[in-house]
Amino acid sequence: MRDETKVISGGRRPEWTGPIVNPPVYRASTILFENCAALKDGAGRNADGEFHYGRRGTPTQWALADALTALEPGAEGTMLFPSGVAAIAAALLSVLKSGDELLMVDSVYEPTRAFCRQVLAPMGITTRYYDPLVGAGIADLLSDNTAAIFLESPGSLTFEVQDIPAIVAVAKARGIVTLLDNTWATPLFFPAIAAGVDLSILACTKYVVGHSDAMLGSVTATAAYYPKLRKTAQLFGQHVAPDDAFLGLRGLRTLAVRLKAHEEGALTVARWLDGRPEVAAVLHPALPSCPGHESWVRDFKGSSGLFGFVLAGGDAAARAALIDGLGHFGIGYSWGGFESLALPVEPSSLRTVTNWQAAGPLVRLHIGLEHPDDLIADLERGLARYEACIRNTA
Repeated sequence: MRDETKVISGGRRPEWTGPIVNPPVYRASTILFENCAALKDGAGRNADGEFHYGRRGTPTQWALADALTALEPGAEGTMLFPSGVAAIAAALLSVLKSGDELLMVDSVYEPTRAFCRQVLAPMGITTRYYDPLVGAGIADLLSDNTAAIFLESPGSLTFEVQDIPAIVAVAKARGIVTLLDNTWATPLFFPAIAAGVDLSILACTKYVVGHSDAMLGSVTATAAYYPKLRKTAQLFGQHVAPDDAFLGLRGLRTLAVRLKAHEEGALTVARWLDGRPEVAAVLHPALPSCPGHESWVRDFKGSSGLFGFVLAGGDAAARAALIDGLGHFGIGYSWGGFESLALPVEPSSLRTVTNWQAAGPLVRLHIGLEHPDDLIADLERGLARYEACIRNTA
């Protein structure tokens, strides 16, 4: 079954949907049992897909988890979380203990870095950062205490593409667990579990939901790690509201067609920016100039709508002149929705072992579902404001 069909059919089990197309929204806390014997049996079983208590889910949540698992060949199961950060936190806590060392990619999402510093460190878990382009050289960084390697590819803000197969091979040879924040590509463009990753994490807030109206996260894991993940999530009381799970399911059904549209629009805009004299570099994994592009060509099935570009000089004020006047780009966090976004970003303060140096300020773009010609015209006017600002301050 191809991905376009999986996103339509996943989670639509007859016992959950009955004669209707979509699983109903089960808003439930208390689940009633037929008798004391059934209550006791349910308490001892704690099985996926069985009613017990609202926190353990209903067909609304089970359907989304089932559908996400189906997108990852080789996966055992998926747990849902109220945000992407919650998913990252639970995934890490399910595989780490006091005394362990975590190798963390230096281009990681800033809240993940904050979690390592403010939660893992006081627990006695050490985090060491590594160059996103280290590849098989990560073998030289391992210590006797290294328990896990965390990847994010492409990297947050700067879009370096990691050599995931090489890192996974090193980890498997040493019995080290690998975790990947796969939000940028989703399983449609990079099936992480099939590539050997042990736990694949999504901020479903982005492309799965797709409409900027719900917070949601997920972790999909192999048979070796799913039980630990599930136990950790339950012990921490992690739960997704049924209405949010429904919105995730609704978005998932159109994920394949939306991703293709995001990809086409982003490539059109990125290639246009790549030819502009005001732009020093375009950080888009599908362009040869992006660090790790060769890994993207080899491993990925496509590219999404998120990328960055570096201005050819200027300062924060000139960048703000570009962004503030944009008509089709909102200014705000997150991405993956139908609307385009532009964000000023500063990666230099978020690095530990690698330096971020660029010719000018960095702008991160999410290309939504608007016509790319309209977005290009908007950016062209923005670049004119950028140039005018530079001239006026010279």
